[in-house]
Amino acid sequence: MSNATTPEGTDTPATALGPTALALGAFSAAGTWAFLIPWTVIAGALAVTFGTMGMHYARQGVGRMWSSAAGTTLGALGFLGTVVLIGGMS
Repeated sequence: MSNATTPEGTDTPATALGPTALALGAFSAAGTWAFLIPWTVIAGALAVTFGTMGMHYARQGVGRMWSSAAGTTLGALGFLGTVVLIGGMS
């Protein structure tokens, strides 16, 4: 236990931004059509935010670009789908 452990490039919370954005984006996109409107708006906005941060860190070599981009896209689709659905009802 006398050896010190040094952090590596993969030992950062930034690696979780892409998968988190992907999960929230998938929930947001699917939840729009299940009429889970308050949760899809929140999940979509968080997916776009986390996905954008994930893309920023992926450009620096930390994390995966594909999961961040897919999460951002799904989050934006879910968020905009909810806005269009509410706009169509009024």
